[in-house]
Parts: sequence; C-alpha cells; structure tokens
Amino acid sequence: MRDSVSILIGGKAGQGIASIETLLTKGFKRAGFYTFSTKEFMSRVRGGSNTTLIRISKNPVNAPVYKADIFVPLDTNAFYHAQDRITKETFVIAKKGNFECDCTFYDHDLESLAKSIGSPIVSNTIAAALVFGLLGCDVKVLRGIVEEMYPNELLEVNLKALEIGAKLGEDNGSCLYCIEPTLSATQTKDFFLSGTEGVGFGAIAGGCNFISSYPMSPSTGVLTFLAKQSQNFGICVEQAEDEIAAFQMGLGVWYGGGRSITTTSGGGFALMGEGLSLSGITETPMVVYLAQRPGPATGLPTRTEQGDLELSIYSGHGEFPRIVLAPGDPKECFELARSAFELADLYQIPVIILSDQYLADSYFHVEQFDIESKQPVHHIVKTDVDYKRYSLSDDGISPRGIPGYGEGFVLVDSDEHTEEGLITESMSVRNEQNGKRLKKGELIRNEAIFPEIVGEGEIVVVGWGSTKHIIKEALEFINDTNIASIHFSWVYPLSEAQLAPLRNAKQVITIENNATGQFAKLLKQHGIVIYAHILKSDGLPFFVDELSEKLVSVLKEIR
Repeated sequence: MRDSVSILIGGKAGQGIASIETLLTKGFKRAGFYTFSTKEFMSRVRGGSNTTLIRISKNPVNAPVYKADIFVPLDTNAFYHAQDRITKETFVIAKKGNFECDCTFYDHDLESLAKSIGSPIVSNTIAAALVFGLLGCDVKVLRGIVEEMYPNELLEVNLKALEIGAKLGEDNGSCLYCIEPTLSATQTKDFFLSGTEGVGFGAIAGGCNFISSYPMSPSTGVLTFLAKQSQNFGICVEQAEDEIAAFQMGLGVWYGGGRSITTTSGGGFALMGEGLSLSGITETPMVVYLAQRPGPATGLPTRTEQGDLELSIYSGHGEFPRIVLAPGDPKECFELARSAFELADLYQIPVIILSDQYLADSYFHVEQFDIESKQPVHHIVKTDVDYKRYSLSDDGISPRGIPGYGEGFVLVDSDEHTEEGLITESMSVRNEQNGKRLKKGELIRNEAIFPEIVGEGEIVVVGWGSTKHIIKEALEFINDTNIASIHFSWVYPLSEAQLAPLRNAKQVITIENNATGQFAKLLKQHGIVIYAHILKSDGLPFFVDELSEKLVSVLKEIR
C-alpha cells in the first residue's frame, strides 16, 4: 500500500485531457481519496503538448510532484515532452512500439480501441476507466459521472468506452499502486475548488456587483465564473475594449456606490498604472485580481510565475497607500477576495489580489469551512449641504459620499485638490492632502494578516502566495524539527508584527517562483537577513520532490 499516487495525462489540445481530468478527479473524490490536480499547457488552440497531473492520497494532498507513477501519453509528442518525469517504476499506458523507455508498459493502443466502437474521441474515457481500474477502484463510480457529463447522443459510446477501459484494468491490474480510501473524505462534504473559483466566490461574498475586464490568461477564469453567476447574484458583467477602460469602468462603479473588480495579468496590469494612481489621488476604492504569468511582454502566456510582486507594489506614479494580498490556496482565495472589498471600501484605496496560473488553474482539496452569513459593510455616508469629500481627519480617512445620496455635492478630481475637491496648486494644501492620504498607511499595517507559521525550528523557510502547500509538503518529507515554515498571504505593506518571527530566526531561506527574489528584496528593506534563496522561473511551479532536494542541499551548507 502507498500513501499517494501521481497520474500524469499528456496530449495535444483537443484530445480531451480536460475530460479525463474531470472524470478522474470527480471519481477519485467520490471513491474516498484526497485529490489534487494541476495542469500545464501551451498557448495554442490546437496542437502543442499539454499535461494534467492528478494526485490521490489517503492523507490530505495539495501540491504537485514531478515524477509520475502512472503516465498516459495520448500522442507521441506528449511522451517525449514528459519523458524526464518517467522513472523505472512508472507505468506507461500506451502502444509500446511508439516509444522507448526504461519503464513498465501497459501495451494498449487506446485510439484503435476507441475506433473499434465507432468514435476515436473516446480514447480519453477508455484511459480514465483503465487508470481507475488499475488503482483498484470501482468503475461504477465513473459511470455515474459519465451519465452526468454527456448528452444522450454521446452517452452510449462513452459508456461502451468505460466498459473497455474497466476490462483492461481488470485484466492488467496488479494494483501495485493501490491505496486505501479515506472514509472521512467520503463522509464529509469537503470542497474541491480551484483558485479561480475561490476568488470568484470570495468576490460574491464581498458584495461584488460589477466586473469589467479584458480577457487575459490566466485571469479570465474569474471573469467567466462571475459571468456565469451574474444572474444568481445580480452582477453586471462588461467585457471592455482594453484594460485601461476596464479599470476606469470599475472605478466609476465604486464612485457611484457599487463594488467592482477587474481581472488581468501582468501585461494588462501595466496598462492600468494610470488608473491605479487615479484611484490613489481620488481616494476611490478599487479591487484588482492580478493572475501572474511569466514576462517580460507576452512571455509564456499560459505558464506560471511569481514575477509581478514588485509591479503590484510599485505600479502607478506618485505615492499613495495600497494593499497587496497573495492567497496560497482556494480557501485563502475566498477569504482574501472577500476581505479585499472590505479593505478597499474602508480605506478608500486600491487592493490587489495576487494569484498566478498555477494557483488559478489547480484544483485543491479544501476542508469544508463555514461561510459567515454577514452582509458586506458599506462605508458610505449620507452627505449634507456642507459636505467636503476630502475633509481632513486624524486618521486620514475622509467620509465617502456618493452622488445622489444626501444633499451634498460629491466632487472628485485627479488634480491635487482642496477639501471640497476643487483643483489647487497651493503647496500647503498639497502637503495637507498628500499627508492625509499617506496617514492611512499606519492603520492599514495594523490590519495586516499574521503569517501562518508551522514548526518551531531556528531555521525558517519563507514563502508567499501559491508556494504554500508545496513548501509545507516538502518540509513534511524532510521531517526536520529544526525547520519552521512561514507563509505570507498579506505581502504589502508589511507590519512589524509580521516580521518579528523572522527577526528571531537563526537562518532564513526564501522560496519564490521568480528569478530575482522579489519578496526577499522586500524583506531586506525591513532589515531581514536572508541566508539563501531558492528560485525558479522556467514557467512551471515548484514540485514537492524537486523542492525537497534543493532544500536538503541548502541545509547541508548551513550545517
């Protein structure tokens, strides 16, 4: 018996890899396994070579591994694309004559089998049933899912494909990779969510009623998710002509009393820089979902990277407060997306939710958590005839009115302005207004979410955002009580309370999915000494087995 099994599916776009992922992940979850899946794909509508990795375990698992236990290449290119992930212990399900490797072959021509029942496109269903059977699972579970997924005209042939795959699994299944299901996982209604869905649900819980975006991978999933939910939750959806318009539309909604979000990736966020500054000087709230991918420019448009932290912190001209949040899993995506709307509304600032392709497109096992039924709090005042939009205050927060709610005139301006909102070039007024805006910074730091700490060791491994569970499992594998991990989900601005655990550490090791250690540079600005960086920027996330090896190497240097 094993603790976990990794299943890698490879093929070109259009071969039904997504269908296999849906069948197997739903099937494994219903069969009682903890399940995780992630994908990497090329930026081509057809062709290319894409993979989906599915991990199942009798224990909670929420991170990818590089080496595959079972590999199903649906074409020749997929085999060679993922060849480095094959070991002597890997079971490869494919026509043996097409490939060569030092591995165990299940010699089956899935495409020919699919053609034998009249539909070459159902080779993916045969593959799913075969994998399910090899792992000792009851294929009846998949039958129920197939009946849910396919309309009548495709149902019969997919059910035949299931029978073929199940028979192959029964004939060939030595069950070397069998693992026991976890009964508690079948008895509870745990969530199986992607980062995209977590952000979408969090935005709804935060009172979002408008989204304006220009589609840009990997952020588009949140746009389409909220569009699908728009009728249920009263959300107005606008696909703008570009990212500049998308941001400004959203800003206008906040000015009028609504709650909006815009979604983008690095290249689109670069175009939003002027709008971000407009949010800053007009003190109009705004929420931005920034899903990172490798740059510069178009870079690798369908891959992952944590390369836009500095862009999110420093984008926009001038000086004004902002908050940058970086969730590490779908639960944090939900919680931080909801908080983003509250924080933006309260402090009248832009709040940026920083995700990436890996987190957005991966599906995680999430223990069921209670969603408080609290209604979003709107920090809007009813204006009187003497209302001043930018009145000076001790904490830097001016009462925010909206047009038509009260007797006052709500005047905002992108130029420096008086308390009433009138343009001014007075140096003294400039100092008052700029100082008022910046004064909110201390209050915002007091809101900072304390990082999640695991362990009490003197050596501290630091990560932020989507590396959360990868680092966690790598350290569980190393099993060294002298190592602790600290995960940051609130990455800017940092408070002294957040940094205190790092000041007490003997050695600090940072792990980031970028080439220059952007979060490490931020920590250094606060006087944190970094012993070593583990960095990766090839477009793929870290893998647990890969990261474990790198950490062990660094630890040998320390000792």
